[in-house]
Amino acid sequence: MFSQTTEYALRAMACLAMRPDHLTSAVTLAEQTKVPANYLAKVLQQLAGAGLIDGRRGVGGGYKLARRADHIKLLDVIGAVAPVKRIETCPLGLTNHGKNLCPLHRKTDMAAAAVIEIFGNTTLSDLLTDPEAPKPLCDTNATQQLTVHGRIVG
Repeated sequence: MFSQTTEYALRAMACLAMRPDHLTSAVTLAEQTKVPANYLAKVLQQLAGAGLIDGRRGVGGGYKLARRADHIKLLDVIGAVAPVKRIETCPLGLTNHGKNLCPLHRKTDMAAAAVIEIFGNTTLSDLLTDPEAPKPLCDTNATQQLTVHGRIVG
């Protein structure tokens, strides 16, 4: 449903939300999110450009959330890399359709509305606090073996 870039951005942000007070290197982030490092670098630039993460270059550098996880909506993350847009008029420009969308585009618009509703009401911290679900990106062993700057923490 989402582009690969959107999936990667969500993974990176979920990973950073698990260690909000630590800088996480791009290499470590790529390993933990299973995203190719070169691709992740471009995604991180987009997230930084949107003001969602802060980065520090050089030795001991890395990335961290620019604000608290409970203040970052998943829709903010999606919007930074591939905004979800509602369909207001016929995307084909058919004059006899105008705002009266055909069934295909009406359903597509309904799906976009649902995505905006659900992801606009879900924060990064919501992903981490669901007692019924595993933590994002982690199996039981990996949760205890998260790394920051190449060192095992947790």
